[in-house]
Amino acid sequence: MAEAVAGASTSSTPLSRSAAARALALLLPAALLAGAFGSQYFGGLYPCEMCWWQRYAHEAALVPAALAFTAPAGSQRSRLFILAAALAIAVSGAIGFYHAGVELKIFEGFTTCTSTAHGTSTEDLLKQIVAAPMVRCDQVQWSLFGISLAGWNAILSLGGAAVITFLSLKGSQR
Repeated sequence: MAEAVAGASTSSTPLSRSAAARALALLLPAALLAGAFGSQYFGGLYPCEMCWWQRYAHEAALVPAALAFTAPAGSQRSRLFILAAALAIAVSGAIGFYHAGVELKIFEGFTTCTSTAHGTSTEDLLKQIVAAPMVRCDQVQWSLFGISLAGWNAILSLGGAAVITFLSLKGSQR
């Protein structure tokens, strides 16, 4: 009986680097999107145009990350999907870096108005614009430790993409 218990406790094997990269490539953009949408719908923080761009890149990353699960973790096919997801995550991080720079007045932001309003008539567009909250890309809505949400996205996305790439290229080594 003691041998069975001892055997059960040591039978768990750690994830291979490829499997960890695959899991991280799916979980990181999903978690960051959950945080973004949660802050919008539960926290009242409405996204600006550049916030949406960062979300689009994470949404794009979910597709190859999910497709990576259609092949064995260490296979070439899975690795290509993982690297494609890492690239999309890095793109979101690069946009986040630029956005944080705009918020800090390091980079110049948009000089024209951006809007997500759409409609069939001028009256419909005007109603949507008047009802929409005014969100500027150069204003920090919320920060933690002096870092805005765009800054956190840059840190987590660029760092995560680097870790995913490292784990994926190292292969199935443990």
